[in-house]
Amino acid sequence: MASRNVGRRRADRKGNRRLSHGHGHGHGDHVLDTWVVNSDAVVARRVRIVVAAVLIPLIVAAIVLLIVLWPGGGVKVQGYQTSTARGEVTALKACPNPQDKCNLATVELSNGPDKGKAVPVQVPTAGGTAIAVETGQVIMLGVQDGAPLDQKYQYVDHDRTKPLLILAVIFAIAVVALSRWRGFAALVALAVTAVMLTKFILPAILRGSSPLLVAVVGGAVIMTIAVFLTHGINAESAIALAGTIAALGLTVLLGWFFTKFSQLSGLAAEGASSAKAFAPDLDITGLLVAGMVIGALGVLDDVTVTQAAAVWELSAANPAASRRELLSAGLRIGRTHVASVVNTLVLAYAGAAMPVLLVFAIQDLPMLSVISTEAVAMEVVRGLVGSLGIIAAVPLTTALAAMAVADRSRDLVATPDPAT
Repeated sequence: MASRNVGRRRADRKGNRRLSHGHGHGHGDHVLDTWVVNSDAVVARRVRIVVAAVLIPLIVAAIVLLIVLWPGGGVKVQGYQTSTARGEVTALKACPNPQDKCNLATVELSNGPDKGKAVPVQVPTAGGTAIAVETGQVIMLGVQDGAPLDQKYQYVDHDRTKPLLILAVIFAIAVVALSRWRGFAALVALAVTAVMLTKFILPAILRGSSPLLVAVVGGAVIMTIAVFLTHGINAESAIALAGTIAALGLTVLLGWFFTKFSQLSGLAAEGASSAKAFAPDLDITGLLVAGMVIGALGVLDDVTVTQAAAVWELSAANPAASRRELLSAGLRIGRTHVASVVNTLVLAYAGAAMPVLLVFAIQDLPMLSVISTEAVAMEVVRGLVGSLGIIAAVPLTTALAAMAVADRSRDLVATPDPAT
């Protein structure tokens, strides 16, 4: 039989789809490619069992709940609505009354009913705002409908649309340049995530649906689309998604339990009081747990896809590897990954709470007192619950993958090469 080079990649698939083996220990007699694992009959059979027993019921349930919970109509609170406009500062001068401590800016409007007009707007001086307003800058304005033109517009903030768009374009170019079509698919999945957040999760919560249920349903749909769109519809992706959903379920349970056990109300979260004021029926505690779930999703996806890919590569290198061998090797890889990812997640939550931590540092309070305050305890619970979900994702996904691809050599039949 003609020899086949170890490491031959996807370019050789069409011409060399047969796999020859006598023992399957990776001595150059098989194609080293995870496509071989995905196309293996025994793997397909085992994964179909997982998909039929776990994935299909959960995905169907998520889609049904998505339809049931989809918010109908608007969710805006009329008392909290303001019109907005943008414009470029063309001139600045001191306000007539020095006690006002402001500058009077002439702003040429770029949108709205008064587009193209130059209107006077009071803006804070350098000492009244973190970043001073200067000539040539574009600023955002609030609009008081019905007021005279010279009193109609109020300064809100700097307009940061342009730098954010530039950064987004650089990010997209970098992703596509490195990952090519898979990177483009990841960007499409990111757009789907944004749509789900803005069109389903947030509006459904404001309509009075359970924040935790909405987050779980939205998270499951987001992960299903993201995994299959980015990594393709194949056995490896199915196992990664099954591990993700299992770890997500554990994260939900831990988040709910420790939020109740720690007596967290969720009101210490930034913006929670304002949201409660305009949506009195909002479940702030459930919203806190929902935030934990959404925050952990991206990292769970990273861990489960990596673990499934690791086991697939191990099986491609050694089709005769047993379930125990694949599980042990996969867990060794997972330990290193988890050690870095957990630290990343905890530091991310600590970074979000940095201003609060600085206030406590100034007060020089005892460490236990600081940790027990809700503002800090909330971040501790978020970080640790998310980390526990990640830790659980590694053995769950690795075990599922190992069961799917263990010892494929018994089911592979040597096929003569027609060239010999």
